[in-house]
Amino acid sequence: MMTIDPAKSIPAFYAGQSIFLTGATGFLGKVFIEKVLRSCPDVREIFLLIRPAKGLDVNQRFEKMLNLPLFDKLREERPSSFKKVIPISGNVSEKMLGLSDEDKQMLIDRVTIIIHGAASVKFNDSLKYAILNNIRSTRDICILAQNMKNIVALVYVSTAFTNVNKPFVEEKVYSPIVNWKKMIDMAESLDEHTLNVFMAKFLDYAPNTYIFSKNLAESTIQEYSFSLPCAIVRPSIVTSSIREPFPGWIDNYYGPIGLYIGGGKGVIRVGYLDRSCHNNIVPVDIVIKAMLVVCWKLGLTTFTKGSNLFVLNCVNEKRTTHEYDIDMCVRLSDEIPLEGTVWNQRIIYTTNFTLFYILTMLLHVPPAILIDWVLRCSGRRPMAIRLVRLLYVVNCVTYYFSSNNWEYSNINKSFLTSLIPPEEQKMFSFDYSAYDIKKYFKNSIIGGKKFLLHEDLNQLDEARVRRQRVHLFSTVMENIIFFGMLWIIYKWIFL
Repeated sequence: MMTIDPAKSIPAFYAGQSIFLTGATGFLGKVFIEKVLRSCPDVREIFLLIRPAKGLDVNQRFEKMLNLPLFDKLREERPSSFKKVIPISGNVSEKMLGLSDEDKQMLIDRVTIIIHGAASVKFNDSLKYAILNNIRSTRDICILAQNMKNIVALVYVSTAFTNVNKPFVEEKVYSPIVNWKKMIDMAESLDEHTLNVFMAKFLDYAPNTYIFSKNLAESTIQEYSFSLPCAIVRPSIVTSSIREPFPGWIDNYYGPIGLYIGGGKGVIRVGYLDRSCHNNIVPVDIVIKAMLVVCWKLGLTTFTKGSNLFVLNCVNEKRTTHEYDIDMCVRLSDEIPLEGTVWNQRIIYTTNFTLFYILTMLLHVPPAILIDWVLRCSGRRPMAIRLVRLLYVVNCVTYYFSSNNWEYSNINKSFLTSLIPPEEQKMFSFDYSAYDIKKYFKNSIIGGKKFLLHEDLNQLDEARVRRQRVHLFSTVMENIIFFGMLWIIYKWIFL
């Protein structure tokens, strides 16, 4: 059998490699597994770090994950490839990842590539939890890697927003906000309340504990890069797939996805953002391809102690404004309406927090109380107030990112994409500058309907009719309320 030079073929490089993946059950993790098994079929094995959750043990979570529609194409083309995926019980929030001695030794003996993608992505985590989950776990991954004799690459998945104090972000690791070692020591020795007392001082320019912890995790990787072949990939806001394994795959409501769906349903009446700012989103399959190419390049480079840490800004160079994206979604909602809309899609956007709060109290809370009352009367569980509270929190925690702009260096992207063999460009290139924005948004809405809301795409006509009725009803009600308030004001002033 002819052996293909790994330097001339990405699948050839991954042949025989043993990969250890953290964050396996997350959005990026699942797409990574699918892509590797489908595009690099000769990979030896993929170890997945999974923790028990929601009453399910590790194997149950693993089986549930593999039953997702994401893996349908792989199930049809290469059903035997799933045998290469091995779940391992662990938890990144625990010391040394919560690994048993037996599993730890197995990883040390067999793993050649580490992809560290696990992280708590909540912006409002306590400082203690963010440090242990996002910083200490990164340190422990590096300690584990130092014991692996055959390690060729350690890729850390960061975020494009680790250095929000820089208007132009280069592809390098900047000075950390504080010393990451001291923060781990403090998190391990102090209780949450004590840490939270000093949180404002520690965070400095970081808008939340997530950005703070990712900033320090990058510094951790940089320190260990003197003895390990490391790289950092910084994706911006990760959204639906653009092409692989099919357009529109999505499995979470994080970030703009939840806000777009809330607006499409008519649940969101008020938005807290700057419409003129850019919305830097990147499709999930583009991020995965970038990770695979970075790992390939890193694995082919002879490691020498003290070599420069490779950093890739994985962002959208063809950025659009929030206003453009919102208008696009509104136009597409006529073509692909969501089911169960409760109000029209007229949303008031503001950058003034006081106005945002007042409008939330006026336009979100009263309808939610009414909806919950109707649900209780019909014997169903009330959920509107809980949803309004959640949307309010999401608006608040994402405002910093929806009201600021950053520019990014893309030198390493151009460099890497030029190295991909011509015959593998379609399979691995992460340059999508020529993509059709409208088509991508359309596929994203369809994906949201199918995979998040589980709506029937054959019921678009019914959804359209309901949307028209809701629009008429809400317009009438808004006019009644408006003229009613004018009448009350008139009576109060002149009578």
